[in-house]
Amino acid sequence: MSETKAKTQGQVVQTTGHAWDGDLQEFNNPLPTWWLWAFYATVVFAVVYWIFYPAWPVGGTFTKGVMNTITFTDSDGSQKTTHWNTRSLLLKELQEGKHAARSREYTEKVAGASYQEILADPEMMEFTRSMAKGVFGDNCAACHGAGGTGVVGLFPNLADDAWLWGGSVEEIETTLREGRYGFMPAFKSALTDRQLDDVASYVLSLSGEAVDADAATRGEKIFQTSEGGCYYCHTSSGTGLKSQGAANLTDQIWTVADVSGAATPEDRKAAVKRVISNGVDRRMPAWSERLSDAQIKLLTVYVHELGGGQ
Repeated sequence: MSETKAKTQGQVVQTTGHAWDGDLQEFNNPLPTWWLWAFYATVVFAVVYWIFYPAWPVGGTFTKGVMNTITFTDSDGSQKTTHWNTRSLLLKELQEGKHAARSREYTEKVAGASYQEILADPEMMEFTRSMAKGVFGDNCAACHGAGGTGVVGLFPNLADDAWLWGGSVEEIETTLREGRYGFMPAFKSALTDRQLDDVASYVLSLSGEAVDADAATRGEKIFQTSEGGCYYCHTSSGTGLKSQGAANLTDQIWTVADVSGAATPEDRKAAVKRVISNGVDRRMPAWSERLSDAQIKLLTVYVHELGGGQ
């Protein structure tokens, strides 16, 4: 449609030729020149970017761009070269940036120090907590939880002071390096239902729970003799053996039977009975081939501190 002209405040301006209700018209005001040039510049920039950087999807891949390689040090220490992308740029910064250099310096310092030196040095401890928290989150938190509190019946609580395999830094390092296999045989085919009830009552009595005295007496006989043989691992006093990862039954800390979460005495006895009946079979993997010596040392100190030290 041809353009027409209209008068407004004594001036003649162009319109698009559209009119509504006889006198309502649309002005034809061109865009500012600077805006047009800015728009053209963005188009040129986009074309150049598409050429030099990853941009367009093509089937199952994408255009990689040209003349944009980036070289960085991977986590295994090897040099890798790839096309530019934000992930490789981040990895380069993490491995070669000034903060990374500072981190490596402290990691080497911690790796070369003894546990006693680390625990006595506030600066090294601050660094250890900061670094190990990330390592723990990446490798351990999936089972033990972000705070190390574990899951009753599945994964031990690392935030209390009860250690199945020992809580010294040396024992924790051995646990991390070699892994642990927690096993208790199932007694459902070796003991009758009443015997299972009696042993559960005795085990509860060891930690001060209110139980039927006669049942506990019968359970003690099974526990302390070859009929049940429980004392082999848990000892005659019920305090357990670190060498076997056998739990202390006298400390009111329950790692497998959810006694604390039970509402009634009968529920508590049923929780212990299930463990005795079904046994325990759980394994923690060895981390010696997955983590570096420095990472294991950092984790050792971190886990030691989670449980309050020993």
